[in-house]
Amino acid sequence: MAFCRCCSPRLLFLFFILSAVPLAYLISLELAAPTTHVYHYHAAGWFRECAKWDDLNRRFLVSFMSGGIGQIPVPVDHTPGAVLEESTLVKHVDLANNASLGFIIDRPRNRLLVTTADVMGNRYSALAAYDLSSWDRLFLTQLSGPSDLKAMSDDVAVDSEGNAYVTDCAGSFIWKVGVDGKFLSTIKSPLFTPKEWYKAIVGLNGIVYHPDGYLIVIHTFSGNLFKIDISKGDEVKQIKIVEGSLKFGDGLELLSPTQLVVAGNPSGRLVESTDGWETASVVGKFSGPKHRLATAATVKDGKVYLNHMVAMGYPKKKHVIVEAVFTA
Repeated sequence: MAFCRCCSPRLLFLFFILSAVPLAYLISLELAAPTTHVYHYHAAGWFRECAKWDDLNRRFLVSFMSGGIGQIPVPVDHTPGAVLEESTLVKHVDLANNASLGFIIDRPRNRLLVTTADVMGNRYSALAAYDLSSWDRLFLTQLSGPSDLKAMSDDVAVDSEGNAYVTDCAGSFIWKVGVDGKFLSTIKSPLFTPKEWYKAIVGLNGIVYHPDGYLIVIHTFSGNLFKIDISKGDEVKQIKIVEGSLKFGDGLELLSPTQLVVAGNPSGRLVESTDGWETASVVGKFSGPKHRLATAATVKDGKVYLNHMVAMGYPKKKHVIVEAVFTA
């Protein structure tokens, strides 16, 4: 039987060579010696959107793109390089086909708040709260559904009174949910929508609450950073980035009242403000494993660690949480 043109030996050989190049590059990146400390852990899934350090229980908590929350306990006598194991704490059986994305540990109320969303279709968004001790669900607040405009809940912050603020990275606005799970309002601003259409493909993303009473939120594709003063009627201002760029920023972590970590591409950026976040500058950068995609930041024992979304390895899927050491 004759080969068709698309199945000729020469074309198949060319395809093999071309596919081997990026594969070889990925392997070289994976085998490269890390420059900072790394926690490796085995998991059942390929994708982990967010990781936060739970200091009281000596564990990392992680969110599943397949829906759910897991834990990676870190023993006091953990040997550097030893691979840790993930176990499941919550599985969103009744939220099938929806991903668990950004979350926050609300320590004063002993709960975890996590966003859940239909990543592919943008037809469902919600905020769930779980008790950190029993893992009982405290509430599930639906924020959008099939009859609404497309939306995707992505990250969440909590203010001093327990109100939650959830970013919509599809429509670029913020939902406000009360401490008891009741939907309260939305925060919208024309500043959230860049003029260029291609900069609106991925909108508002990482969000944090500042102890001085305002929110800081990043717009991923434009790199714009915003300050939202919830004590002044949700007044929105764009923070002027004096030096550096925050394009493709994802998860945020507030290190101090004047310093913020932005995870994304590149892996991590350290941002500083000396005027109450009217202006800010990128003062440090960290480049981690590019092929794994940094999506969230957390602090463990005074050090910054970056969650990386993509696992490598088969049949065991191995994830990494990488220490970020910033340089100017």
